Amino acid sequence: MKIDAEGWLDGVRRIVSPNQDARVEGMAIDMVVIHSISLPPGEFGGDGPIRLFTNTCDPAVHACFEELQHVRVSAHFFVRRDGEIIQFVPCLARAWHAGVSRWQGRERCNDFSIGIELEGGDAWPYEAAQYHALDGLLAALAEAYPIRHLLGHCHIAPERKTDPGPYFNWERYPATFQAGRDVSG
Repeated sequence: MKIDAEGWLDGVRRIVSPNQDARVEGMAIDMVVIHSISLPPGEFGGDGPIRLFTNTCDPAVHACFEELQHVRVSAHFFVRRDGEIIQFVPCLARAWHAGVSRWQGRERCNDFSIGIELEGGDAWPYEAAQYHALDGLLAALAEAYPIRHLLGHCHIAPERKTDPGPYFNWERYPATFQAGRDVSG
């Protein structure tokens, strides 16, 4: 896997989300934030996350979409349970994934982070195929950008978020990718 000069990962499906804007000029991308999502809640393999990230939630499809049809969020990447990676926002753009967030005195984590959604949630272990895909994606990101932090949404917004949840295996990642650890050397 390799990220091109425009911030797109090669060899993955692209579905462009309108929920993005320009990054703050001159700010380094030095953080990856891991999230989890299942839409409808507890259901995997459908198009719910795609609908959410492309503003096409239809309340007629499921009741959960009623409250989400006007929400404007996205992530750079979505990793399905089978390991498929879908990219919604180029890395050089700011995806709207973190919301109100803070890490080590820096607010607005969207400004300097890459958001990765894993298909799952607090109640389910992640699949081996997801970790395999995530490993390759993290390696590509670390090659392209000065990544110093690998965090969960729970680390940057602990008052309101718990994802990626207790089943995410933080121990899987070497010292260069430990939750909350400064990996700049």
